[in-house]
Amino acid sequence: MESHSQRKNILDRIVEARRESVAHRKRVLPNVALKIAARKVDPARDFPGTLVRDGLNVIAELKKASPSRGLIRPEYRPAELAPLLEAAGAAALSVLTEEDFFSGSLGDMKAVHAVTQIPVLRKDFIIDPWQVWESRAAGADSFLLITAILTDEALGEMVELGRSLGMEPLVEVHSREELDRAVAARARIIGVNNRDLRNFEVQLDTSLDLVHAIPEDCLAVSESGLSTHEDLARMRRAGFDAFLIGEYLMKEADPSVPLRGLLGQVGVHRMSDSRG
Repeated sequence: MESHSQRKNILDRIVEARRESVAHRKRVLPNVALKIAARKVDPARDFPGTLVRDGLNVIAELKKASPSRGLIRPEYRPAELAPLLEAAGAAALSVLTEEDFFSGSLGDMKAVHAVTQIPVLRKDFIIDPWQVWESRAAGADSFLLITAILTDEALGEMVELGRSLGMEPLVEVHSREELDRAVAARARIIGVNNRDLRNFEVQLDTSLDLVHAIPEDCLAVSESGLSTHEDLARMRRAGFDAFLIGEYLMKEADPSVPLRGLLGQVGVHRMSDSRG
């Protein structure tokens, strides 16, 4: 178990590792070749459209591990899990592709995309436009941008680049200042992360405090810490269009069971100490 001081700096450590990884991959696959590959894949599936369906729209996240929980799922077969989540009613899927801290890979995302029909979001720490092109070349339908790790210029550039490639990004915020920056960058899908990435504390009030400041023409997504049907219903009433849920689903042998419970299809399903 990491100490508080170690966890407090985890975001900086992840970003540093990502910069090194991206620098290496850029040397292996230059921009020109990557852009050619990105232009050859099928058009992106409609990620924004799936978040405005009637009812509770869940972006179900697939991940093997996390810095806060360690190994979540020893037997991790995303291509087997994804169809279960789709059949249970997930609006979209999110796949962790960061290797060092989450034990993910782009291969996981490609495998999920190949066996499902709903949109697939690449969940990673994207810090370079090269990664946006990489996401499209790998078949991603959307991708995550974390406002806290990007300058205003980089955020705006990658929002527009994703849009030009048919991928509307999910722009994540954790404070009013970050929300204002996301709006200034012309983000159309804004996710409020209830987990502070600097200390990994989770507070659902973060979503409730910020939802009223999200512009009406933006889609609002509440992320992390949601574990009951009542949680989702409460956030829906507050104004959220969709919900991103990961660890709560991944800790179950069959993640479709808790997902159906969250959606109100069966009796409410809750696991003790499994928020995520």
